[in-house]
Amino acid sequence: MNGLHRAYLLLYNVILAAGWASIGWAAVREYNQSGHVNHLFRATEKSLFIFQTAAVLEVLNAALGLVKSSVMITAFQVASRLFLIWGVLSPVPQTQNSLGYVLILCAWTVTEVIRYTFYALNQLNMTPYLLTYLRYTLFIILYPMGVTGELICIAKALPVVLSAKLYSWGLPNAWNLSFDYYYVLIGVIPLYVIFFPQLYSHMFRQRKKILSPRSVDKEVKSR
Repeated sequence: MNGLHRAYLLLYNVILAAGWASIGWAAVREYNQSGHVNHLFRATEKSLFIFQTAAVLEVLNAALGLVKSSVMITAFQVASRLFLIWGVLSPVPQTQNSLGYVLILCAWTVTEVIRYTFYALNQLNMTPYLLTYLRYTLFIILYPMGVTGELICIAKALPVVLSAKLYSWGLPNAWNLSFDYYYVLIGVIPLYVIFFPQLYSHMFRQRKKILSPRSVDKEVKSR
């Protein structure tokens, strides 16, 4: 990897790490001031949407070979989050003050601050073992927490989408086509059941590979 690519990845990861840290700070500040979670979405909405949407560059980075991540896995993970924020949270206010949003806010923020910090320091070849350990351990709790939050938000959105016919249209119309967004949301739920175990297992394999004594010894000797 040449110096320009490394500088780009360093800058990208520093910006995203700082962005997610600002989201976490805004959430903590709002909770300390109000004493409840009812306005967490209002306090974090703009930053969350900006920095999560910026993750589309991760798919491009993988596709161009700038990082070793799987294009398919990266694309699925990014797409699922974008669908949730733009297709569920944004148009359905009832999801914004739900337990689901609290769960995804906590899970995503901690995960991304650690992950982007890890990637940024990795570009400088100065990743501390503790950060590596957290990167490949906290997902055990945070990943199921995030998925649970996403499913809760989708479930909260279903009756609203059904009654308001959100993003839906029936016949007759000029295109002679009907579309019901409610059934799109219904169809998304089984995808979590199908792909979550696979992605979760993949992360455990990565953890075993990265945190194995042989990998740690190799990293120490390379410094």
